[in-house]
Amino acid sequence: MAHHALLGVSVEAFDKTGFLQMVAESAGSPGRTIVANHNLHSIYLYHKNPALRAYCDRAAHIHIDGMPVVWWGRLLGLPLTRAHRVAFLDWQDDFFRQAAKAGWRIFYLGGEATVAGQAAELLRARHPGLHLMAEHGFHAKTGPDNAAVIERIRNFAPHILIVGMGMPLQEQWVLDNWAALPDCVILNQGAAFNYIAGVEAEAPRWWGKLGIEWLYRFVHAPRRLFRRYFVEPWFLLPFMWGDLLRYRLRRGQP
Repeated sequence: MAHHALLGVSVEAFDKTGFLQMVAESAGSPGRTIVANHNLHSIYLYHKNPALRAYCDRAAHIHIDGMPVVWWGRLLGLPLTRAHRVAFLDWQDDFFRQAAKAGWRIFYLGGEATVAGQAAELLRARHPGLHLMAEHGFHAKTGPDNAAVIERIRNFAPHILIVGMGMPLQEQWVLDNWAALPDCVILNQGAAFNYIAGVEAEAPRWWGKLGIEWLYRFVHAPRRLFRRYFVEPWFLLPFMWGDLLRYRLRRGQP
């Protein structure tokens, strides 16, 4: 799989089919495997937050989860297309269908108690035979409560562990509990189950293909997302300049 250096991070150019194949291969392999993702927000946090950087540095794979990252790569002359933006809402149906067929055990940790349970029920009804356990993410992150959550995860022995607490809390939790987690594939997926349960508004998928899904989300939560969409990207300007110099020099080489 092609690796690309963009904005100070490394990403892999998976399309949906390649991404699902990679997850399937990882689910059948021994050990713990982190599959991370990058959009402009996570790239900003990578440069600002030590936990997010450590998590990504430990990841076996990092796919693109933001159309602006694809656009930037294309501007630099990289062979990226819309298909290389692989977001949860675009692959979740195929993923859970594949999980039910393969008999994978999936543990979801995140969201509020009612949301996690409701989303899990909807997914099990939508995909008969799906082995899915959900636990809310509002437990204490240290002490007996956290130990009990870890024990439930270990007893379930998941092939896939999805942690959805928002960045960078979810990545910090994985790092803090790394040694206690069972062998599995670990996906960091933010508010994934909130969308499934209908707690957060899901943009029509064509908005994502056009690269304006961020606008749909901003309209629904302007106070929460203003900084993410209108302040954080300015921090990336030095990395953009570095990319322009590096790729321009590379194109100028014989």
